[in-house]
Parts: sequence; C-alpha cells; structure tokens
Amino acid sequence: MNPSGTIGDLLHYKGQNAWSITPEATVFEAISLMAQKNVGALLVTEGDKLVGIISERDYTRKVALKGKSSKETAVREILSGQVVHVNPAHTVEECMRLMTDRRIRHLPVLAEGKIVGVVSIGDLVNWIISAQDHTIRQLQTYISGYPTG
Repeated sequence: MNPSGTIGDLLHYKGQNAWSITPEATVFEAISLMAQKNVGALLVTEGDKLVGIISERDYTRKVALKGKSSKETAVREILSGQVVHVNPAHTVEECMRLMTDRRIRHLPVLAEGKIVGVVSIGDLVNWIISAQDHTIRQLQTYISGYPTG
C-alpha cells in the first residue's frame, strides 16, 4: 500500500459504492438514506448526471437551524451545487490537500464524466494510516532481518 496511492487504488480497496438521491426527493428521505447506508453525504443526480451533493452539514445548517421541515423541503433547495470532484488518477495526498483547503468532507470521483465512487476524509485518513503501518512493518523486517508478526 503506497501512501501516495491514487484514488483509483483507494476505490479498488474500499469499494465503489456511491449512494445518490434525486433533487426532487425530500431532505427527510435523504437523511433517512444517509442513516440507512451509514454515510455522511449523498450525491444528487439526475439520471447519470451529477448535479450536486447533500451532506449532514447541509441539513443542519440549511434546514434544522432555519426551522424548516425536512419532510417538506426538497433536496434541490439545499444541495451544494458547486461540486468539487476528482478522477481516479488523483493521488490521496492531492485529495487530502483539496479537502483541507476547501473544507469539505466528501469528494465524488468521476471518470469520463461518469460517477465511479465517493471518497471521504475518513477514507483518506484510513488509507494513509494503513500505508504508514505497512511501511513501518517493512522497515522493521529490513532492520531485524526477520518478518514481524
């Protein structure tokens, strides 16, 4: 596992699930799906086209804090439409920097305009920790001359 691996490598390792919802769905439906799938954001799609993203943060700031009803508010009313996305060739390091600079927690991954996955900041951190652990084990083996168990 390479600390500077690509997002394609990460998706191969974690899987390419990308949960989505339509702009016409209610925010309640979106929050329910997030809870069911144990994710913090959903892609908002029309057909195969990515039109936005909705996160738990969008819900709390744009619905709950404004006293709106999640059962009466459509996803299209609160989605983040300026979606930052990457492709499978981007490195984990590039995405970590992008997410930190833009203060976002989820990145859709597109290949030739098609959605191929989503990565979260947690996915990137897990990748880096696993890669560092692998490197440490290799160094221990090299220094000791014996495999570690």
